[in-house]
Amino acid sequence: MYPRLKINCSKIKENTALISEQAAQKGIEIYAVTKVYCGMPEVAKASLEGGAVGLADSRLENFETLKDVPCDKILLRLPMQSEASKVVSLCDISLNSELETMRALNLAAEKLNKKHRIILMIDLGDLREGILKEQVDETISEILKLENIQLEGIGVNLTCYGGVIPGTDNLGELVSIGNHIEAAFGIKLKVISGGNSSSLFLLENGQMPAKINNLRIGEAIVLGRETAYGEIISGAHEDAFILEAEIIELKVKDSVPTGTIGMDAFGNKPTFEDKGKMLRAIAAVGRQDINPDGLTPLDSRIEIIGASSDHMIMDFTATENEYKVGDILKFKLDYGAMLKACTSAYIHKSMV
Repeated sequence: MYPRLKINCSKIKENTALISEQAAQKGIEIYAVTKVYCGMPEVAKASLEGGAVGLADSRLENFETLKDVPCDKILLRLPMQSEASKVVSLCDISLNSELETMRALNLAAEKLNKKHRIILMIDLGDLREGILKEQVDETISEILKLENIQLEGIGVNLTCYGGVIPGTDNLGELVSIGNHIEAAFGIKLKVISGGNSSSLFLLENGQMPAKINNLRIGEAIVLGRETAYGEIISGAHEDAFILEAEIIELKVKDSVPTGTIGMDAFGNKPTFEDKGKMLRAIAAVGRQDINPDGLTPLDSRIEIIGASSDHMIMDFTATENEYKVGDILKFKLDYGAMLKACTSAYIHKSMV
């Protein structure tokens, strides 16, 4: 069935092993982030086999899918108070920044006769989740009063929202905050989590601050690249995920529409470059399933020129009539295109 997403679990395992082995040399453990592929158990297990010590996701629905996979489960998105019982039931650890939510988790854990572990997030400039530095002492004091909550450690998120690059300054500051907490409260933090795939370039360059002992890695595992500068990780696979789509029309047509141009189906007014006659192909996949801007055809002669909800239009002029209707095209995906493809019920998933 097409369109189809082919997933190579062996390459996922090898990418995880490459990163986790490099991290282990610096005393760092890896949580494998499963959200981009919606928590598919086969892919998650491949990362665990590759050396990840736990699975991290933002959606409780994905943890339902992963509930029979034996390992620590870490909720990345700050919990909603309305889902506190489900968080404690499905997840061993959650990232937190709001005391009222932690109190709700404490009550839920008490009812379930469990201890729930939390990583307190610190905002060091990216302006997504996290308490401010001046709130650390007050927050830690309140957390330590919660009998069914265990403070696992502290963490930071960088790059995802504000684009702030991890460095020895901000991650060094996270370590300093951890040292202060341990000294001021007489406790030992098990985890100091230094971010996501955007922190890997520090690891590769030997600049990761000492005492950072955890990273939450998604894109580097599934796409083989760090996310601070978008560089491919040496030795990693870029093609663990490949999108396949079938050609449903192949005709020579004009390159510019005929008539007055108005809005397209998504409310945009398109513009077109006049290239004369063009061999145009349509594939049976569209914006309801993927982000066409995030696809790269494996045949470099093919150019994606647009898409509607259900159709992707391409310039095949340079292919010299080598294709026919019914042929299958292959594409690499960026993170956004992969996220949408995995989420779409209309993209069939195939493990290889």
